[in-house]
Amino acid sequence: MTTPQDTSPPDASPADTSPADTTAALTYTSYLSLDEVLTAQHPRSDEHDELLFIVIHQVYELWFKQLLHELAHLQVVLTAGDTAHATRTLRRILTVLKVIVAQIDVLETMTPRQFTSFRARLDASSGFQSAQFRELEAVLGRRDRRAFAHYPEGGEQRARIAGAMSRPSLFDSFLAYLVSHGYAVPGGLTNRDVSAAAEPSPELQKILLTVYADDGGPSTVAEYLVDLDEGLQEWRYRHVKMVERTIGAKQGTGGSAGAAYLRGTLFEPSFPDLWAVRGEL
Repeated sequence: MTTPQDTSPPDASPADTSPADTTAALTYTSYLSLDEVLTAQHPRSDEHDELLFIVIHQVYELWFKQLLHELAHLQVVLTAGDTAHATRTLRRILTVLKVIVAQIDVLETMTPRQFTSFRARLDASSGFQSAQFRELEAVLGRRDRRAFAHYPEGGEQRARIAGAMSRPSLFDSFLAYLVSHGYAVPGGLTNRDVSAAAEPSPELQKILLTVYADDGGPSTVAEYLVDLDEGLQEWRYRHVKMVERTIGAKQGTGGSAGAAYLRGTLFEPSFPDLWAVRGEL
């Protein structure tokens, strides 16, 4: 009788081939790249409060990254007509938005004088330059080429924003979801030029009334989208009030109009059709 051949390397031992051994060097610090994350704050002054300002805005950018990740997944599952995964993903997105809004409470512990103590060191940098937030707006349907103003031709950030503006928005994916559930969304809406801003549609609003009357999965998804729209508007409002209480009517950093510009972004819904039907439900 022959015996199985030993194919291990000559000096190999069971410990050498253990699956756990391949990850033995992985630690909490290395997995999370904490050496890079915790040394990514570079205050430009000795003022105590500048570190808080940097940390909060870095955390915002991490949450924006997660929101973009979740929204991309949401568009996939919506297009596939998957109600269960769409609602789960929307719940996560809404929870992240609540955390983002709550972070403003922390930032508002900084007084105007504390911010002024290091504000001049910010030079031309401004939150208006957040490419991820501009990309997020584009995913939600914004089609304003002025969003490119801070980003040079050929740059990765400009390309990401432009790419988001050239793809179907979240609401376009929602319309595809409605079609997959048997609703007769007009072809002019499902086959529109997605690089242009969507316009409110009375015809679509009639269909949405039917969606709500049916009171099934699509109506639940529609309500979560209203929650998402409201959550974004809540963040914009809290952001405006935070800026007003910190710098008043002063010009923003980087030459922006500050609170005046931010006020102009309020009460502009991403999904106007879902709001237009509220009075008829």
